[in-house]
Amino acid sequence: MTSSSAVRNENAVSAVAVQNSLRALVADRAARRPDAIAIAAPGRTPLAYRQLLAQIDAVVGALDARGIRAQDRVAIALANGPEMAVAFLGVASAFCCAPLNPAYRASEAAAHLRRTSARALIVESGVETAARTAAESLGIPIIGLQPQRTSEAGAFDFEGSEHEHPTKIPNTRADDVALVLQTSGTTSEPKIVPLTQRNLCASARNVSAALALTENDRCLGVMPLFHVHGLVGALLSSLDAGASIVCAPGFYATEFFDWLDEFRPTWYTAVPSIHQAIVARAPQHRDIIGRARLRFVRSCSSALSPATGAALEDAFGVPVVDAYGMTEAAHQIASTPLGGRKAGSVGVAAGVEIAIIDGAGSPLPARTQGEIGIRGPSVMRGYEGMPKEGGETFAGGWLRTGDLGQLDDDGYLFITGRLKEIINRAGTKISPVEVEEALLLHPAVKDAAAFAIPHRDLGEEPAAAVVLHAGASATERELRAFAAQRLADFKVPRRISLVEEIPRTATGKPRRAMLPEALGREAPTEAPASTHAPPTSAMEAIVTDIWRQALKTEAIGVDDDFFELGGDSILAARILARVRQTTNVEVSFLVFLEEPTVTGMTKAIETEQTASVGPRRRARKTPRS
Repeated sequence: MTSSSAVRNENAVSAVAVQNSLRALVADRAARRPDAIAIAAPGRTPLAYRQLLAQIDAVVGALDARGIRAQDRVAIALANGPEMAVAFLGVASAFCCAPLNPAYRASEAAAHLRRTSARALIVESGVETAARTAAESLGIPIIGLQPQRTSEAGAFDFEGSEHEHPTKIPNTRADDVALVLQTSGTTSEPKIVPLTQRNLCASARNVSAALALTENDRCLGVMPLFHVHGLVGALLSSLDAGASIVCAPGFYATEFFDWLDEFRPTWYTAVPSIHQAIVARAPQHRDIIGRARLRFVRSCSSALSPATGAALEDAFGVPVVDAYGMTEAAHQIASTPLGGRKAGSVGVAAGVEIAIIDGAGSPLPARTQGEIGIRGPSVMRGYEGMPKEGGETFAGGWLRTGDLGQLDDDGYLFITGRLKEIINRAGTKISPVEVEEALLLHPAVKDAAAFAIPHRDLGEEPAAAVVLHAGASATERELRAFAAQRLADFKVPRRISLVEEIPRTATGKPRRAMLPEALGREAPTEAPASTHAPPTSAMEAIVTDIWRQALKTEAIGVDDDFFELGGDSILAARILARVRQTTNVEVSFLVFLEEPTVTGMTKAIETEQTASVGPRRRARKTPRS
């Protein structure tokens, strides 16, 4: 094994041809095994590779007929599932795809559309979304997608458009930008990461090789497909191997094991918070696990604790592959060799070169801490609209990741910290500035600073310190509800502390790193006393019991604040799932932000029941990530 400070993993040559464009990749696999399954989905007939290629060409033809040209950017805001997967492949094969999180509020969607210079937006026909509202306000053309749910997975038409194949195959070049993603900065608005055809194909190949994927493998895809983890780590890596992927409607803990039993996947990839939810339910599904065909489980996008990794291996009896990635590298950077995990390490270089560098970009010796630098065919050339010089993005030819770490003598990478202040919530990056700007719109707020606080399952979650104007008043609950109207749920601070002053540098920048410790010293040592107000109705009694089971305490009153009782987003998701099972009603997560009490949730349930003609199961929304 190497002891060099810069290490590289030479991927094994794939059994299928190496390609540098997405369409060529799919076309090659379709030519080799035309009837092999490419995409499957719950309740749908599988889509074969030849059908996938035809659908990609149909998308290209339809968009070309609407005046979309090479390198034009087309945004997509669709729920997770096969339509989202195929729409991405179609757009990215000939144009440039700009997927956005369907959980965005209208203001966030509008900002995304402006930043990415989207020429058009694809949304599902007949579904009113914030993204549609944002596009309309900006005068961006909307293309309605009509799923053909009685046909193969991923089959769809475009509203008011005949599907005609292009007169010729698009002449896509390896260095054409195929995907633009938004990543949060620390002191400015989010940066735009342009990824080329070459970047995406190289990263897909890196993941496929690191996992030794073959045509016989099948991935259970539960990660969101607006995120590079889902797009590259699950979808494109499967296609690179000529394998298949199950495009689930997202992650639902209550249905994961049913899908595991139905589709018999050989692997799945997810963030640690999802693994935690799966491990918690594993004892109830030992029969399904006994029939499963899993040969490994992959974790990426956030730090996997040793306890969670061990619990996964114990639950499924297969190796856990821990990986390290970032959007700027088109996902994967390092990966644990199958069966060769080292405690606390994210593995060895997997298709890229890794070095621990100093401020000038010079590699440091093994076992020396420094900034992690990377380079290779999957790594972006630079942020859009930002100069490459100056040392902020690149140093000595290495992309600066902003993460601190060290390499051991065997080339295993250990991440020890982060230079950047972005909040890494289960792999989703949140800019503190976005949170602060939302809070500062409240008339009572004079100053605000957002920062990360540790979370057992998510890695980190957002919190904030707020200074009120003299004579003004606002409660933590009011501020959370106010922020929830302007931010996606996962960006809303779960804890907001009212302070006299926010510590700042001489140049006026908030000292975010100081806030968790400072506020922790000021925090009460005991949990707030419960009102113990008893339930006054049968439904309140049901909800109270669900809360008691989730929070593992009997001391719950119907007016007690969920977050003050120790609640967090993971527990909230479990409560919502149990409410859906028990009452047949799906309650929005906003209840926890607007009125986080048993009384508030009961009102929401009863409102939904009143609005329905008899109890019915509402259509599921894409879970927020």
